[in-house]
Amino acid sequence: MGKEEEKILEDANREEEKGGNFIEDIIREDLKQGKNGGRVHTRFPPEPNGYLHIGHAKAICIDFGMAEKFGGLCNLRFDDTNPTKEDEEYVEAIKRDVKWLGFDWEDRLYYASDYFDKMYEYAVELIKKGKAYVCDLSAEEIKEYRGTLTEPGRESPYRNRSVEENLELFERMKNGEFPDGSRVLRAKIDMASGNINMRDPVLYRIQHATHHRTGDKWCIYPMYDYAHPIEDALEGITHSLCTLEFADHRPLYDWVLDNIDYQKDVKVEGRPKQIEFARLNLTYTVMSKRKLRLLVEEGYVKGWDDPRMPTISGLRRRGYTPEAIRDFCERIGVARRDSVVDIGLLEHCVREDLNKRAPRAMVVLNPLKVVITNYPEGQIEWLETENNPEMPEMGTRKIPFSREIYIEAEDFMEDPPKKFFRLKPGGEVRLKSAYIIKCEEVIKDPATGEVVELRCTYDPESKSGGANASRKVKGTLHWVEASHAVPCEVRLYDYLFKVPYPDDDEDGLSFIDKINPDSLRILTGCLAEPGLKNVKPEERFQFLRHGYFCVDPDSTPEMPVFNRIVGLKDTWAKVKEKE
Repeated sequence: MGKEEEKILEDANREEEKGGNFIEDIIREDLKQGKNGGRVHTRFPPEPNGYLHIGHAKAICIDFGMAEKFGGLCNLRFDDTNPTKEDEEYVEAIKRDVKWLGFDWEDRLYYASDYFDKMYEYAVELIKKGKAYVCDLSAEEIKEYRGTLTEPGRESPYRNRSVEENLELFERMKNGEFPDGSRVLRAKIDMASGNINMRDPVLYRIQHATHHRTGDKWCIYPMYDYAHPIEDALEGITHSLCTLEFADHRPLYDWVLDNIDYQKDVKVEGRPKQIEFARLNLTYTVMSKRKLRLLVEEGYVKGWDDPRMPTISGLRRRGYTPEAIRDFCERIGVARRDSVVDIGLLEHCVREDLNKRAPRAMVVLNPLKVVITNYPEGQIEWLETENNPEMPEMGTRKIPFSREIYIEAEDFMEDPPKKFFRLKPGGEVRLKSAYIIKCEEVIKDPATGEVVELRCTYDPESKSGGANASRKVKGTLHWVEASHAVPCEVRLYDYLFKVPYPDDDEDGLSFIDKINPDSLRILTGCLAEPGLKNVKPEERFQFLRHGYFCVDPDSTPEMPVFNRIVGLKDTWAKVKEKE
């Protein structure tokens, strides 16, 4: 990286608070200097060894977003260099997630395995140049020989094999003559380097495993640090955007490109440049694929798409919208320093988005029967109510009203505190889009003393258009008419972890020990208004006074199932208002 780019990065550390984007600045400078023939070409390169999470969503937005901003291209490339952990299931899931977020790679879908033959050729080229050698040390011995941050490494006893011997051994590795772990191909760089990644890193290892695309053709597979720059070069990538943990690997990225003749295989002008940005970390969340896989495989969650998971598929099932996720990624910006983002900001983005797009509905989670004694028996009245007061263009709907309705059990108290403005003996409340009712009598179960029914009267002139429509009472309740009520199941999700920083091991506890035992509560016996009978998965609603909910794929016409996306209370916005 040149001095100008280094200065941009230094300035970026001071400008992050002002909303700057140092990647944009680097790309603009490259375009100004005419680098890469004026092209901007990025890539999103996931390994298909698990499902994508919210951190990958940030990377997707950056990779595709930078290409879009500068009129360039972005590839989707699967770095499938480790067949023991990768699967076609993950490939298809990643494609779905990228598409769902609103990005399109068009005809630019690639795999690292597309280049296995070329990577092998380049490895042979490095051996012939005396830049790589076959090493017989075990993984433990290689680690021991590598040294530490304060002590230089030691050269492998196999480092000075002849070119001819290395070529023969590497070919025999490819032909499957040696067992796993018995030999590796290493770059010959500098065992005294201050950067441990440059102390003769491994380029190839032996793995007798069936690859999901190439089958059993190969039994040696390239390491990511070797494959990555070659893939970028062959695809004509101009800006290789990576998370910050790859910053120390950039010298190796450049070393590979400096020592292979890739230009003969590329038809476009330029050379890829690796640029690192801070990864996304969220409170109450873990982002490690290894940890997420453990949660799935050990049964702590119900799958990769469990709505408590930070995976894109989990957030989608929970009810998050792609627009809200993209808005969140835009707001957090592009930084050079690692930090932890308050999950409240993500929830704030979801609320803001759903507030405008989600129709309102009335659902009673813990029903208490109310009989309106002065309302005509057998009469059904259809009342009009708005679908979304924030968006008048969404129109209105009709809801039924009759002598028997249900309200929330918590909306009634026999002996309430002073500022309880819901229903109480002798008290009045307004029913949303309906009438004012007054509690006249409380019916209890003789055996338990539990309140099972309220007897009320209504003011027939208190609905819209009536003489008493403007009469004021302090409480307004949501409700559901009894004969048209739709039984449903409601799943109330909370954070999967009970502490903000579950990865923090200073307390001696593992992240598993910090799982929230109350992260899911399933409510049965809930009742919804009749318009929610034939809902479809991923439809979203605001349940009045309860929050935003999404239809789960487990739903059936007989039993709709709703996931709580977020509650109505926006603590993040309130904190920001005070700042």
